[in-house]
Amino acid sequence: MGELTPSENEWLIMEVLWEHDTAMTAAEIIDALKGTLDVNKNTIRVMINRLLGKNVIDYTVDAHDARIYHYYPKKSKEECLSKKSERFVNNYFGGNASLAVASFLRSADISKEELSELKSLVEKLEEENQRNGN
Repeated sequence: MGELTPSENEWLIMEVLWEHDTAMTAAEIIDALKGTLDVNKNTIRVMINRLLGKNVIDYTVDAHDARIYHYYPKKSKEECLSKKSERFVNNYFGGNASLAVASFLRSADISKEELSELKSLVEKLEEENQRNGN
């Protein structure tokens, strides 16, 4: 099965869609990406079609012009991040999440505040696991 999460360039399209409260046409997406994504408008249209194929976005047909589609995110940023993280851990760390986290922690410059946040997160996860009997 192919990749079901947005690629790096497709992610830029998703960011535009997530930031807007309403659906956007391809022309509006292309305009919003000017200066961010250095590809032509046909390539952006191809990426939009790939996102449709990945079931990450959907569209409605314009009420006044059936040639115009209004695209909107079907999956939240959090859903996409979760799936992308899961695939990353599976592909590069053999599914071992603790190995992945350890690798990131060793290579990152983490502030005291960030380290405190991580400790709190680990404690919260431990509590959830205990409640769930894991």
